[in-house]
Amino acid sequence: MKPQKKQSILKKLTPYAGSKKYLFSLSLFLSALSSALGLLPFVFIWLIAKELFASTESITFQSVEFYAWMSLASAFAAMLVYFFSLMSSHLAAFHVEVGMRKVGMSKIINMPLGFFDKNQTGKMRKVIDDNASQTHTFLAHQLPDLASTIIAPLIILALMFIIDWRMGLVSLIPIVLGAISIRFMMSKAGEEFRKQYMDSLEEMSSEAVEYVRGIPVVKTYGQSVHSFKQFVNSIMKYKEMVVAYTIMWQKPMSFYTIIMQSTAFFLAPFAILFIAAGGNVALTIINFIFYLILAPNFTLLFMRSMYFQNYANIAKETIERFDNILNYSKMEFPPKSTKPVSYTIEFKDVVFAYDGADSNAVDGISFTVQQGETVALVGASGGGKTTIARLAARFWDVNSGHIIIGGQDIKSLSNKELMKNTAFVFQNTKLFKKSLRENIIYGNPDASEKQIQPAIDLSQSREIINNLPEGLDTLIGKEGTYLSGGEQQRIALARAIIKDAPIVLLDEATAFADPENEHIIQKALHELSKNKTTLMIAHRLTSIQNANKILVIEKGKIAEQGTHNDLLAFNGIYKKMWEEYQMTVKWTL
Repeated sequence: MKPQKKQSILKKLTPYAGSKKYLFSLSLFLSALSSALGLLPFVFIWLIAKELFASTESITFQSVEFYAWMSLASAFAAMLVYFFSLMSSHLAAFHVEVGMRKVGMSKIINMPLGFFDKNQTGKMRKVIDDNASQTHTFLAHQLPDLASTIIAPLIILALMFIIDWRMGLVSLIPIVLGAISIRFMMSKAGEEFRKQYMDSLEEMSSEAVEYVRGIPVVKTYGQSVHSFKQFVNSIMKYKEMVVAYTIMWQKPMSFYTIIMQSTAFFLAPFAILFIAAGGNVALTIINFIFYLILAPNFTLLFMRSMYFQNYANIAKETIERFDNILNYSKMEFPPKSTKPVSYTIEFKDVVFAYDGADSNAVDGISFTVQQGETVALVGASGGGKTTIARLAARFWDVNSGHIIIGGQDIKSLSNKELMKNTAFVFQNTKLFKKSLRENIIYGNPDASEKQIQPAIDLSQSREIINNLPEGLDTLIGKEGTYLSGGEQQRIALARAIIKDAPIVLLDEATAFADPENEHIIQKALHELSKNKTTLMIAHRLTSIQNANKILVIEKGKIAEQGTHNDLLAFNGIYKKMWEEYQMTVKWTL
């Protein structure tokens, strides 16, 4: 089978321009026309010089005047046409940039929830936002140069051989040597360097976002940027990459710069020898000057070609990263589904492994959470508790087995139906930079004041709101208004309560709470879980004593199960965990 031909960068970017993709062709055509017009002044100036100094007939100033006006007109026309070429390329670039952002955000919104566990927000922002901007730079400024780097050299070569083919050949010597040096600079090694450079830049951007988010912690403990070793290492790695990339270009770029400015070094001896051999002195000098002016245009064209190729490679790399991050395994959801007849959750021989993992995170687990029951998952970190809870919300699809809600496999439920019937409270609570009211009603935008107030009381959030200057209308994250981890959890609980979903998933909801907040949050959790099908994970065992069933998870399997008293009587893993927990509760400083 023949290898599939890779699409050019322009073909990859064109679809994002939508109905404005014709602007690509228009910009290229106008740029090519501008290049041709831009070379005409050189021809007219040569004709003027030939008329004035090398003509064997009497000088006709009428023709000189005509050539002068044509030179001025062609130069002005070249600038005007190039202006419209740039206008077209900029408009095309804006449409592509907006199109990429729209497509990126549209795809991210529809990504399975597991995607956001795997990809940091800093990385996603860099790939979608910054990379879209980089393609804009390429299209807006380098696209017009594409046509000029093809058309202009052909016209210049034609002029060189038409006016004096011998001087044309001599003028090509530095041009050929310069082209060889460019070829060396555009090697595979350079392309690999660019890839590593982009990797380093992406890593540094991602770590920077995480560092900025952690600044309050850094300042609280009097630390410095060096407390974030990954961030520091990413900066150093980026610096080393930039230095190495620069050194790689040092010698070939120096040679290129010198050789492309040496046209006179090759032309002068030839002109002298030609005149000595009896050639027309005036015409030879005029041609010599013409080639001195025309040949260096190749330098400009080669530089444009290098810039174009460099930016094209960057754009190619960015569009590949853009495609790769969005090329996540898509989950198929039916557009519509019937409402589950009940909200019992059943795991049947469920097996799941993360991509690239050597072992299963969940290994043949079966259990049932009856409607209205609370089932707790406990065990050592990394045992698979969080994975089980998130599989119940279809963060990922199982490798084998089935997860059933109300008699229906969750794969047969529409995304809307599944999310409508599920409420989440995780240890890493996310509050938006909006008012507390907007944060609380996020899961139920139509909630009335009569629904909001009981949710505030049940979540034990009344004290938080009363202490804020504008109460429910206080904006989070503005003018220094921030909430502690425990306070954020209570607001998240209010959001879950007001959603009133029949299934509740709790993952370490008291993880960041101090002892006082933990007691308050436990009361709120009790209210949230009342008459709901609840699957909860807890590291503080006092919070799950009253659960209908406790599952001890170890290496992706259920090691023990039963009520709190049953497991204590069993005298196994759970009892040991309980005894160790009781010892830690008594620790004092």
